[in-house]
Amino acid sequence: MMDETPENRIKRMQMRSWRRGIKEMDLILGAYSDAGLGRLSPEMLDLYDEILSENDHDLYMWVSRKLAVPDRFAELIDDIARHHHGR
Repeated sequence: MMDETPENRIKRMQMRSWRRGIKEMDLILGAYSDAGLGRLSPEMLDLYDEILSENDHDLYMWVSRKLAVPDRFAELIDDIARHHHGR
């Protein structure tokens, strides 16, 4: 959205992070988004926005390392997984 302010964009992504299709992803992405989407670069925010459109079951499998992560998402999924696992 071209007219979306950075603050509104982050709020929108936080809301989408907490309102997923499966509860596990609500908790994983919601906590990650609350921890600080504002620290991500604009490019990583773009990727995070893309990830929010991915299937929750695939996302869960990627974060839990049960399915190979697409290369373009690898760095961000690693960061999400580290946050989720407390590392």
